[in-house]
Amino acid sequence: MPKYKGDLTLSCSVTNLDKSIAWFKDMLDFDLAFRVDEAGWAELTCPTRDVTTGLGVNENVDGRGGTTPVFGVTDIVAARSELESKGARFDGETEEVPGMVKLATFFDPDGNTYMFAESLVE
Repeated sequence: MPKYKGDLTLSCSVTNLDKSIAWFKDMLDFDLAFRVDEAGWAELTCPTRDVTTGLGVNENVDGRGGTTPVFGVTDIVAARSELESKGARFDGETEEVPGMVKLATFFDPDGNTYMFAESLVE
């Protein structure tokens, strides 16, 4: 089984990072944990321990909503290999934001999206 770190990020596609951050802060009283403009990404914390909301800029947001649960793992290569050996379908190669995180997107049988994330930050 993948070795989970115990954290969970709910990733949401947004068209405007500033507007979305303000909405989560004003409406839900979330706190901005960090923001990386070069990656079009921000994370906000909520009162639930080890659960964050990730906001990723995407020009093609369809307005139907939805989130992508992002499971923190200790070894993304091992986690991905295990799921692939069981027939899981991944969306391309594992991506890396240098010095920050490695990400691998995969699908359940209905096509719902999930991700593994291995933090590169110590």
